[in-house]
Amino acid sequence: MKFLLHEMSWPEAKEYFSKNEIAIIPVGSNEQHGPHNPLGTDHLIAKAIAEETAKRTGVVCLQVIPFGVSHHHRQFWGTIYVSPKTFKNYVKEVCLALNNYGVRKIVIINGHGGNLNALAELARELRENGIFVSIFQWWPAAGKLLPTIFTSEERGHAGSEETSMNLALYPHLVCMDKAVDEKVRRHVTETEGTTLPLDTADYTGSGVFGKSTTASAEKGRIIFEAVVNELVKHVVLLKNARIEDLMAKSKV
Repeated sequence: MKFLLHEMSWPEAKEYFSKNEIAIIPVGSNEQHGPHNPLGTDHLIAKAIAEETAKRTGVVCLQVIPFGVSHHHRQFWGTIYVSPKTFKNYVKEVCLALNNYGVRKIVIINGHGGNLNALAELARELRENGIFVSIFQWWPAAGKLLPTIFTSEERGHAGSEETSMNLALYPHLVCMDKAVDEKVRRHVTETEGTTLPLDTADYTGSGVFGKSTTASAEKGRIIFEAVVNELVKHVVLLKNARIEDLMAKSKV
């Protein structure tokens, strides 16, 4: 059975959508992840998680949307970014295109934290229009499911946790001999409770937040299996839920 939309013919897509009202969309970014990880880390990991989940649940998976809200990484070469508005509108139109075929439940697998605000805003808008969108991010799930496998220093951007996922999924793209550990710099104006308009380059020269040299493919495989299992649970619950129970409540 095919589970990737781009590999289906249109009659096969018709057969799927005539029986199912749910789909998966992976999104990510193309941005720096230290000197050792590929620029595509966020969308590559999201794609792998989404496709494995689709395979296990029989829910169709769309192609990954690779570019995201990464303006804050722009000082590092190769980072390609779009505005929150552009990103939100692009994903929205993809969701509306799915809705044209009867899809009313959409799971977005988000590989980049910078996308979250735009996606959360979009999900609220679409719910008002009869489409229920959930957003899954693997690293918060991993932190809850496996809190002791990495330290807080290893869970930062381009750190050991993210590098381990790459080693498990795309080992040929990782150069561990270039991995570095870098303590995050504290800005001179930083105090508790403040939000500053800073970029990644204000915090790190390498692009790594914390420790990356302790990464391993074995740890990455453990994380991958844990987060996919958790996502499969969610997709099954959403698939079986009544659409009426997912919509916004009436006035009380």
